[in-house]
Amino acid sequence: MTFERACTTDEVPTDEALAVTIGAYDVAVARHGEEFFAIQDLCSHQAVPLSEGEVSDCTVECWLHGSRFDLRTGKPTGLPATEPVATFPVEVRGDDIYVDTTTTLNGVTPS
Repeated sequence: MTFERACTTDEVPTDEALAVTIGAYDVAVARHGEEFFAIQDLCSHQAVPLSEGEVSDCTVECWLHGSRFDLRTGKPTGLPATEPVATFPVEVRGDDIYVDTTTTLNGVTPS
């Protein structure tokens, strides 16, 4: 695994997401409670940033049409999206968040 620094924990408020670019990928680093997640920052229904959506109940909602995605699995939990998005491993080291975009947790290839 190849982890790269994405941001600090303070940059991601509770129940929000932050857009970051890691390597060739746009990633949304999201915080739900004290847990951090990394998900492809691109809705599989319409190519809009998920980082601009609302985070709640360990999901992120796309602001355009309301599709919801599970932050742990990338699976859609609300229509109109039917295809999952990539999720990436996250490590918190002190106050820094690291993400590995060379591996996906759910086997989905990021676009």
